[in-house]
Amino acid sequence: MSAAEATVLDTLARERVLPVVVLDDAHAALPLGAALAAGGLTTAEVTLRTPAALDAIRTLADRTDLLVGAGTVTSAEQVDRVVDAGARFVVSPGFSAAVVDRCRRHGVPAIPGVATPTEIQMALDAGVSVVKFFPAEQLGGLPMLTALAAPFPGLRFVPTGGIGAGTLRGWLDHPAVLAVGGTWMVAAGLLRAGRWDDVTTLTAAAVAAGREEDR
Repeated sequence: MSAAEATVLDTLARERVLPVVVLDDAHAALPLGAALAAGGLTTAEVTLRTPAALDAIRTLADRTDLLVGAGTVTSAEQVDRVVDAGARFVVSPGFSAAVVDRCRRHGVPAIPGVATPTEIQMALDAGVSVVKFFPAEQLGGLPMLTALAAPFPGLRFVPTGGIGAGTLRGWLDHPAVLAVGGTWMVAAGLLRAGRWDDVTTLTAAAVAAGREEDR
């Protein structure tokens, strides 16, 4: 693992919460970045679900106080594009050896999605140490994560999908969880309406929940 990759994973481990962003308008990236930073987060995952995603990544990557990654990356060609736009890490909905290999060539960490022991073994064979458990709640929630993690000591998970403020603490308490991905603090309705103060408030609450174990 490169020093750059270690820095990203260390940051996620420290912050414990990863906002998963879907932006329809790249112009919203600037106030979004300010709102997240004001709430105490320095990381964000921008998903490639809209045409505005690459421009949004570029805008957020220009901030020196934010570490931006790209989500919903499903091909090696997309890895090239998001890294060129400034993404510092790559998240995928499933496992792709081609995506992991291209990330390694660029020196950025890949966090592939897994839902089964077979996918986990494939990720481990590819040298991955952190995986995305997705979609977390729909796959069986914490009991399923516990069952999947048991045969793979040392592997860390970023559960994402269906998790909200009310269930965040339970996920963070699991010893195999590095960080939790979620959309509740950057919900589409909040972003479309430009409710940046609400984004900051929800982000600050999530950050506080992530730090409860340190009190």
